Amino acid sequence: MMTVNEVSKRTGVSIRTLQYYDKIGLLHAAGRTEAGYRLYDDAALERLQQILLFRELEFPLKDIQKIVENPAFDRQKALEQQITLLTLKKQHLEDLIGLAQKIRSTGGMVMDFTAFDTQKIKKYTEQAKKEWGETPEYKEFEEKTAHKTEKEVKDMSSQLMDIVAAFGGMQSKDPTDSEVQAQVKKLQEFITEHYYNCSKAILNQLGQMYGAGGAFTENINAAGGAGAAEFAQKAIEIYCK
Repeated sequence: MMTVNEVSKRTGVSIRTLQYYDKIGLLHAAGRTEAGYRLYDDAALERLQQILLFRELEFPLKDIQKIVENPAFDRQKALEQQITLLTLKKQHLEDLIGLAQKIRSTGGMVMDFTAFDTQKIKKYTEQAKKEWGETPEYKEFEEKTAHKTEKEVKDMSSQLMDIVAAFGGMQSKDPTDSEVQAQVKKLQEFITEHYYNCSKAILNQLGQMYGAGGAFTENINAAGGAGAAEFAQKAIEIYCK
């Protein structure tokens, strides 16, 4: 765990900004010291890194929050798209530098304005935003939670975690066991009822995220015990086949 001051020094993000992110629900602290100071774990730092990548791409905070809280958010896919966008921006800057150097070497204005064209970047950004934040699943999720209180949404998330964490206590069984597979079905039905229509394809993607390491895996294993996330992934893969 790192204090807010340590995180600020390590990341270059001001303490005030970290406090603001916590206030608006974009990046919650993992806990507090006895004195009340915010504490951040690896999962929080991973989320902060994702936020900072989006900020480098000049995404507004409201869009970033919408993206990272999307139930269908695919972290690996997002990273690939971020790399593409950053590469496009890098090329744009190199084109501008090349134009400036050309103007300097010729001693006058160069009648070339192609370096200022950012349409390719804008088009890709719009496409990426649509994929990240406007999926049918997210729209359905918004509709189902539109009239719920913050407490109700948190309770719903807690129930979902309990269902996934329960796989931790089933690790003595084979993933194909009927009880384990019934738990997967329970998970799918809960997501469909409270979040969005959870097809087997989507459920399989969620399972991959559960066992892929990072925040998802850490949180599930913290709740269900070591190996809970990875076991859940195996059980979901079998169910989805």
